[in-house]
Amino acid sequence: MRIIGGRYQRRLINPPAGLPVRPTTDKAKEALFNILNNNFDFEAIRVLDLFSGTGNISFEFASRGAKEVVSIEKNHQCVRFMNKVKKDLELSNLNVIKSDTFRFLNWCKEPFDIIFADPPYNLQQTKDLPAIVFDRKLLVDNGWLIIEHSSEFVFDDHAQFLQKRKYSLAHFSFFGIKE
Repeated sequence: MRIIGGRYQRRLINPPAGLPVRPTTDKAKEALFNILNNNFDFEAIRVLDLFSGTGNISFEFASRGAKEVVSIEKNHQCVRFMNKVKKDLELSNLNVIKSDTFRFLNWCKEPFDIIFADPPYNLQQTKDLPAIVFDRKLLVDNGWLIIEHSSEFVFDDHAQFLQKRKYSLAHFSFFGIKE
């Protein structure tokens, strides 16, 4: 796993073996961040990374200078690994929280510019994420929710659906408040 852009561009990060994760591939991550680069000023945004796993996406946002990155992960080993990398890279803009994603969303009150979610591909609650985010008003105006998911989930009919991109097995569905 590597950081593609920003201050720590090309930095390899090697998570310990045996973590229960499926990190976003470099190809898919690079394509995603090309889209985001054309739509957001990273230094001005707050990012929420749900189901953070190894922190792959969080580290990318932090490296690119996001104002604040909040990572939510319930696995203790993953949280420990993310905190180690945070310390090693001196990422003061990264806040790692050990919590269940849905529990966190129920008490979160602050909106974000980007919410990225990479739940386990077989998690049926994935379909509920857009409704939770929009019902709880967790995005700022012009903010995006991005869900990485398998082909099993189809969000095209959701009222806030914007677009979908596919990179190998990874599908990214983008949501935002339509004007």
